[in-house]
Amino acid sequence: MPPTRRITRRLLASAPLALAAPHARAQGRDLTVVSWGGAYQDVQREVLFRPFQRATGLRLLEETWDGGMESLRDPARTARWDIVQVEGDELRLACDEGLLERIRPEDLGGTERYIPGALTECGAGNILYGFVLAYRRGGVAPDGWADFFDLGRFPGGRAMRRGAKTTLEIALLADGVAPEAVYPALRMAAGLDRAFRRLESIRPALRWWDQGSEPPRMLSAGEVTLAVAYNGRIDAANREDSADLGIVWAGQLLAQDSWAILRNSPNRERALAFLRFVGDAGVQAALPPRIPYGVTARGAEAGLPDEVLVNLPTAPDNARGALRIDDAFWHDHLDRLERRFANWLNAGPQP
Repeated sequence: MPPTRRITRRLLASAPLALAAPHARAQGRDLTVVSWGGAYQDVQREVLFRPFQRATGLRLLEETWDGGMESLRDPARTARWDIVQVEGDELRLACDEGLLERIRPEDLGGTERYIPGALTECGAGNILYGFVLAYRRGGVAPDGWADFFDLGRFPGGRAMRRGAKTTLEIALLADGVAPEAVYPALRMAAGLDRAFRRLESIRPALRWWDQGSEPPRMLSAGEVTLAVAYNGRIDAANREDSADLGIVWAGQLLAQDSWAILRNSPNRERALAFLRFVGDAGVQAALPPRIPYGVTARGAEAGLPDEVLVNLPTAPDNARGALRIDDAFWHDHLDRLERRFANWLNAGPQP
């Protein structure tokens, strides 16, 4: 879920730092955690990072990044990283390439602490979020992805995330392909051609975004009528910026991010302690009320009030009919489809 193009570094201040300093010097450099920045990392700081410091007395540095295998493969970029939040396809690729530490379930308290699928060979799932159809309230509300491609009923620009991933799935959903048939279709030349034809049908209206903050801004400014957006970014814009934006949950693309430990991190044991701490159901339960993402600790959502649950992508009504992003598919096909997408994008005039 990469919403930012900047790499920054921040030392979190907390009361136990003075007590922790001798221990930190003995163990080497401070533990460094890398996430996506923006409103999401602001929440992580309050409900995960600072509580971890208070509970353990360990110093914690945080950085932000925008994702990408090129960053994970760059030793100069990752030299001081210990823990990084990654999307599912990059988690698989980086694990295969030996860039990440293997994590045993017992190191994190066992699989029973987590929802199914949260723990993988190199990752500990931390959030579930939706790519949703977002719009300005006050007019006719769209019903689903077919409306995203209907320039007659909904004239104006369209904002989509730059890249093949999510874009091709949405194109097929809009063209009437059932969620369970999307990835089988994308494995076939005919299915890919169908997706690109659908995109071509609205090419002049398309505006591409790279940062998660862009869709709510583009909607609020009237630059686009409809947008593909992270559900949490739309919620943050409404709460913090008094935007009046709506979400269509039907057909959302549901994704899971994970924590991973960089290979040969000198802070492996402290990194595992961090993952155990943030994998606790009580700790995770503090996140959804601040930003509406689902969490992965078993039982963490059980005690949340209805007014919080209704805004989560994992809520039963919101998740009904969702397409779960297939990380295994993108692990196998990402490079090839990104090349084709880039060729298509560069083939015609862009607004």
